[in-house]
Amino acid sequence: MVIFPFTAIVGQDKMKRALILNAVSPQIGGVLIRGERGTAKSTAARALAALLPDIDVVENCPFHCDPDDPAALCDDCRSRMAAQSVLPRVQRRTRFVDLPVSATEDRVVGTLDIEKAIQKGERHFEPGVLASANRGLLYVDEVNLLDDHVVDLLLDSAAMGVNVVEREGISFSHPARFILVGTMNPEEGELRPQLLDRFALCVEIRTITDPRQRVEIVRRRVAYETNPSALYQQWQSQERNLSHDIQQAKQLLPQVTYSEQDLYTIAELTAEFEVDGHRADIVILKAALANAAFEGRLTVSDTDIFLCAELALPHRLHKKPLQDSALKLEELEKRLETSRADMASASPSTASAGTVKKKMHPSLMTPGT
Repeated sequence: MVIFPFTAIVGQDKMKRALILNAVSPQIGGVLIRGERGTAKSTAARALAALLPDIDVVENCPFHCDPDDPAALCDDCRSRMAAQSVLPRVQRRTRFVDLPVSATEDRVVGTLDIEKAIQKGERHFEPGVLASANRGLLYVDEVNLLDDHVVDLLLDSAAMGVNVVEREGISFSHPARFILVGTMNPEEGELRPQLLDRFALCVEIRTITDPRQRVEIVRRRVAYETNPSALYQQWQSQERNLSHDIQQAKQLLPQVTYSEQDLYTIAELTAEFEVDGHRADIVILKAALANAAFEGRLTVSDTDIFLCAELALPHRLHKKPLQDSALKLEELEKRLETSRADMASASPSTASAGTVKKKMHPSLMTPGT
């Protein structure tokens, strides 16, 4: 099946930015996309997965373990490693796993066969959705309609990078590192604040009102439905370039640094917004590092911080009058624009310091149609 190209999605820049940053650094902790029906939420998630590169996995491993990362192997692969020294490998596409709303706890985390363990002394584990999603993208549509306990399990695994199943004193663990993308329509009900806060980034998207962009959306969608392969061929070079840039950013990420002043800038922002806890500070820093890497820079800038704060703070605001929240977010947007202008007007020697690519990546800018 030919997927609608990510780069062909019109507008919705914050959504695309949040998805790209999680692709660069899954450790950010996922993204929740809130919006009305028909605003390309699921289309964007599927399109992002199609951009992700092929990966090396341990042959015949149901958890798609990385043969080059011994510390993140499942229990079975560790045993095979001890016996064989070298694990056989194959290459496959990064998986897109769709979690149904009706999913139960056992369906998500997997099950242990207690009867076989007691009778034969064998530990048999039946993998669940988290096993399939390891090193891939886990998509949860209508996450607000899932059982709260199941959402808790998903968020726990996304944060820890491991799934541990325990039954009757018997336990089994396997890696569960994935890009978590949740979507929801607020009209159908809200997530509890405790769960909302645990999504690292959150984007509120609305129907595009600009007539030219709406016309372009119709054109591209009709072209896709008429001939998906032809539309993909039209956008293939942009897709290939973006996929390459994401891969480059992943490799550059460990080299990106931040300063003490960057930490104070983040702390001042979260204190100003009266955000509870410290999760937001950590999320902004991780996302800012990923954004700098994607832009091809080796140091975090104020622009990275303000840009990522726009994604990490709105869903963590206290329930205050709507006008107060809107004014704060408007002020944050003004800071971002000022920071971008300052970077653009900086002297060449300053602007290029620690820079691999000099311009903001086109995927993080409002696209022309």
